[in-house]
Amino acid sequence: MEGLGEVACWAGELQSVFVRVAGRFGRADLRWRMRDYVRGLLAPVGRKNGWQLAEYAGHRDPAGLQHLLNGARWDADAVRDDVRAYVAEHLGPGGVLIIDDTGFIKKGTTSAGVSRQYTGPSGKIDNCQIGVFAAYATARGRALVDRELYLPKCWTKDRERCRAAKIPDERGFATKGELARSVVRRCLAADLPASWVTADEAYGQDWSFRRMLEQHGLGYVVAVPKSQQIKSLAGAWRIDQLIDEGPADAWQTLSCGDGAKGPRVYDWAAAKLPVNLVFDPDPPTHHRWILARRSLSDASDLAYYLAYAPVDADVSELARVAGSRWAVEECFQAAKNECGLDEYEVRRYVGWYRHITLAMLAHAFLAVLAAQAQDAEKGDAEATPPALSRSPWQRSGACWTLSSPTQGPTRTREFTH
Repeated sequence: MEGLGEVACWAGELQSVFVRVAGRFGRADLRWRMRDYVRGLLAPVGRKNGWQLAEYAGHRDPAGLQHLLNGARWDADAVRDDVRAYVAEHLGPGGVLIIDDTGFIKKGTTSAGVSRQYTGPSGKIDNCQIGVFAAYATARGRALVDRELYLPKCWTKDRERCRAAKIPDERGFATKGELARSVVRRCLAADLPASWVTADEAYGQDWSFRRMLEQHGLGYVVAVPKSQQIKSLAGAWRIDQLIDEGPADAWQTLSCGDGAKGPRVYDWAAAKLPVNLVFDPDPPTHHRWILARRSLSDASDLAYYLAYAPVDADVSELARVAGSRWAVEECFQAAKNECGLDEYEVRRYVGWYRHITLAMLAHAFLAVLAAQAQDAEKGDAEATPPALSRSPWQRSGACWTLSSPTQGPTRTREFTH
């Protein structure tokens, strides 16, 4: 009887999801096709293409579902907004907005945005489409909340090719960083209750991306390459040089969150940067930091970060936010494996957005079910406070501050990044 109760609960939640988005589909037949499509994405179908989804739904052929994706009149962006609101409502406030991209391997040259470009899923240059995504993660779970299709210049310069793929004439070239900034602005405008943003170094090294977050008063912890420049009026230093100058007792062992095998524990070193007199109010509401993560088993395995955090944030909080970035990879894996995110057959621009949005809706439903079944509880590992040091890394209250490196340019009063 308990199993029957769970099934009834799942069916009730799915029905509530359908009711939430029903108004986006002006005709009853489209609403039923949308329901059939989403149910198929959630079903144990071998490959979630048009024919198999239609067969699962009991349709004679896939024409109706193909029309839903390619020819019917409905606004995928409005459904995206519903997905984001649904996720925020059930996963709660204070989460982390995570920006990342993923590739969709494709054959041929006609699918909107397809070209030979590097993609993470294959780890090489491949014929693929690239989507820039945002995920929202809290202690209760994680789900995808926004998406944009990246169009390489070889597409945006060829307007006839764009028209053939039904790409709007007003859609010009935008870098992945520009797409990411648009996604973040939309989430903020929709009052997604995120407290932090994190991203990998492809986005973290973009000064415009970081500055936009600072202007919105949003904390961030973003990965950067080891060659990232930390600039001041007196010169510039690489972030790996500054970390190398840190004293041994600047490192502390912290968990950055739970993984499949338990807490993910690393050594972390962090130092506050001096207040930026150009950008920051007086007194400042946030501090900028440099941050490094080191493997416990291989001291040469390091990752570097820049952070912008409320004045009361500590290193354990920064480590937790940095560690939350893995949640977007888990979202991609689950959405692809369980909801057919990458198993579409559409070639047109509008079809890509519609399939991706409905797959996000299916994935959000699974995330909410998981949150309702068991709230995820995450805690930071206790850390032993570092001892005082006489190095340029100076102990100030509960954290380290960086006054000036000992190599290269002379002392400076102000660092920027």
